[in-house]
Amino acid sequence: MKRLLLLLLLACPPSSSAGGLSEMIEAEMMIFRPEATALAEAGRRYNAEAPVPPQCYTRIEGRYNPCYVCHQSNDDRTRPNFMQDGGLQAEYAFSEAGLTNHYANLFLDRSQQVAEISDAAILDWIDDDNYSDLAGRLEAEGFAGWIPDIANYEDAAAAFDENGLAKDGSWWVAFNYKPQPSTFWPTNGSTDDVLIRLPAPFYTTETGAQSVDLYFANLALIEIAFQDLDRVTLPEVDEAAIGTDLDGDGVLGRTSQIVRRARFLGAASGVEVRRMSYPEGTEFLHSVRYVGVGEGDRIETARRMKELRYMVKTRRLSVPQIASRYGNERQEKIDGNLPRYVDLGDKGMDNGQGWTMLAWIEDKAGNLRRQTNEELFFCRGCHATVGANIDQTWAFPRKITGAEGWGYLDLRSQRDVPNRGEEMGEIALYLSRAGGGDEFRSNDEMIARWFDADGSVNHAALEGKTVYDLIAPSRERALTLNKAYRVLVAEQSFLFGRDATVTPPRNVHSEIDEATAPTLPPQYRYEHDIRLNWAD
Repeated sequence: MKRLLLLLLLACPPSSSAGGLSEMIEAEMMIFRPEATALAEAGRRYNAEAPVPPQCYTRIEGRYNPCYVCHQSNDDRTRPNFMQDGGLQAEYAFSEAGLTNHYANLFLDRSQQVAEISDAAILDWIDDDNYSDLAGRLEAEGFAGWIPDIANYEDAAAAFDENGLAKDGSWWVAFNYKPQPSTFWPTNGSTDDVLIRLPAPFYTTETGAQSVDLYFANLALIEIAFQDLDRVTLPEVDEAAIGTDLDGDGVLGRTSQIVRRARFLGAASGVEVRRMSYPEGTEFLHSVRYVGVGEGDRIETARRMKELRYMVKTRRLSVPQIASRYGNERQEKIDGNLPRYVDLGDKGMDNGQGWTMLAWIEDKAGNLRRQTNEELFFCRGCHATVGANIDQTWAFPRKITGAEGWGYLDLRSQRDVPNRGEEMGEIALYLSRAGGGDEFRSNDEMIARWFDADGSVNHAALEGKTVYDLIAPSRERALTLNKAYRVLVAEQSFLFGRDATVTPPRNVHSEIDEATAPTLPPQYRYEHDIRLNWAD
């Protein structure tokens, strides 16, 4: 019977409207969770609202609000995000398709499967390299899209120098940023890093020579543009080599400061520095990894990647163009229309705001495979249709300000600084507003560490802690979450949820009844800037 239902499901085209039969197929799909690649090959789309992540189905119960970190309204008409979706903090404003929580993996108990994986086995698994052969496999396949081109990336920090510049000459740069609450906190199942790369003119002088000094000067100008600064520090550079007085002191010498400029430097001098806008050709590379466990049970970035995500800015839109596209997006949602996308084949997916996305995820054997269209569509939710991101990105606006922020991600070097406009540290503030260490308030280890018995945050316990201290899991929790995700890899059931859960998390809706679902009163709604006040 199961096989018959699965065959029926795969035979059903995406546009099917066969009433009860279609509903039965959807129900069976929730139960049996066929592999994403099988659905893609059959031309079947499971979740028409894939950009809506599982965290959006959290139970807010009239007072808990983890939603503010993504959904924002703002009056800054020069900030290139006009989604104005702060109202989503207050209510579950879903399309008809979105009223059903399609992330069936959240409701499964995997205790037995997790228990069958030994600590030794999972440690071996996460320490195995599944990145270094990817480029060769793609080239052999004749892949026509972007091919990963940074060497030794499986070794994470070892691939970069002290300022974050890749040692292989690829011009990728790692930067030290504060992970966005709370999905990317290691305590909730993943470690990660983010790299940035600018096009060749940004590291090429006007005479045609490549220059690291020029490159960091141009990167610093982008930082100034995103942080609304008049000047910023950067790794020491030679102004004479660049041919420009960067710090404004009237002398061409060595400097560690650069002041705001209207245009970039070197061969990129014809490109305007725009507020909160990356130049065309800017690339980001994001590796999502297992939670590594090192000597002394130190939590670290694992070698094995869960996903490798790539974005390139293919078109730099003007502010009016961006505003128009967001206006169209808002109207589509008001009209109850389902999200749309442009599939670019091997190049990836157009996000509708000038960026192209491409990504890989593990296959059954743990090798990185191209994400299916629907798996990649999931990423559009964070990099297109929410009000808090800045030029479709999250990590770079959260970089440690200045020279200290150039280098591989290091949570031990970070303090729990507040967001712009806030006084309380960001992590402490999130714990207070969300009522837990994850959106579903199901991370019992975080609750035991940082909350009192009455459910209030124990601020005394947070005092003096680094970001690492606050969001790194214990060895036991790290291994358990790694095992839970290993089960998902074996199932290839990512369409039904990528969260590393063992038992069903508390406080998550399976269905949304718009008539009875509680809304959030005004006193629990918040304005939020994802940028941080590192000066404090």
